[in-house]
Amino acid sequence: MNVHSSKYKCTECGKCFRSISALTVHRRIHSGEKPFECTVCSKRFTTVSNLVVHSRIHSGDKPYKCHECDKAFSVSSNLSSHMRVHTGDKPFKCHMRVHAEDKPYKCHLCDKAFRQSRHLNTHMKVHTGDKPYKCSLCNKNFSRSSHLQRHKRSVHSNRKPYDCRYCGKLFKHSDQLKLHVRIHTGAKPYSCRHCSDRFTRHHQLKTHLLKSHNEGTWFTCNNCEKKFSCRGDLTVHIRRHEGVKPYVCSECQKSFYTAGELRSHQLLHSDVKHFCCGSCGKYFRDKRYVVKHFKRCSRRLGFIGL
Repeated sequence: MNVHSSKYKCTECGKCFRSISALTVHRRIHSGEKPFECTVCSKRFTTVSNLVVHSRIHSGDKPYKCHECDKAFSVSSNLSSHMRVHTGDKPFKCHMRVHAEDKPYKCHLCDKAFRQSRHLNTHMKVHTGDKPYKCSLCNKNFSRSSHLQRHKRSVHSNRKPYDCRYCGKLFKHSDQLKLHVRIHTGAKPYSCRHCSDRFTRHHQLKTHLLKSHNEGTWFTCNNCEKKFSCRGDLTVHIRRHEGVKPYVCSECQKSFYTAGELRSHQLLHSDVKHFCCGSCGKYFRDKRYVVKHFKRCSRRLGFIGL
């Protein structure tokens, strides 16, 4: 009833909550406040639960164990994802019935079911195309407020609060930093169950399963029959057929198909040059240019063997 009466309402985005404590935690999204600090690496978090999960990286504690293969995980959601490996090969009928009964809210347009009505309501926006959250900077619409907030941080903000402890490179999102750190550590957490190949990113494993083991589902373009391993790649591809460019530069109003293309373009409006040639020390705005320059520069200076 607090939600319906708007008793605990966020003044920034209008979202309502069941308690004052939930509202307090939510407000940290807008303020950027992170009161909980890791004593090992000084990384900060908005909630103590996130800090507890993070601390397992340093302690190596993995309390969630698979009863099939004894593999352990630091987060329960990772164990749930891992269990699909076993349930896909060994379908337990009683197990599936339990999950069916746990998901009473069924979509009448597809076969998906959900445990909570709010999850069904969110899913229905996929079919209806309802996107009530609009970006005030580029007019792009989103089905969730969290997607809008992430879009603003990725496309319209230069704030990069996450830094790599190995090289100091800055990132806008924690998941970007997590992927980057694997360059330094050499970690490849995604392993193929058919062969010995391992991968840094999940989409690389997904592509490998499709191409090498014919496992999974291709996403096919209806216009040209081109196939993609990821739905996001197909979405971008369809935009090129339709000529839709949702990412708009705030400086010159030029539009682009992807956020990456917009970020590369925005470097033209900036005097900052992040990329340095390791041979001569010359700086460049774009990574592509420094790669081309380095090849020429290293040949000229005789560093081909490096």
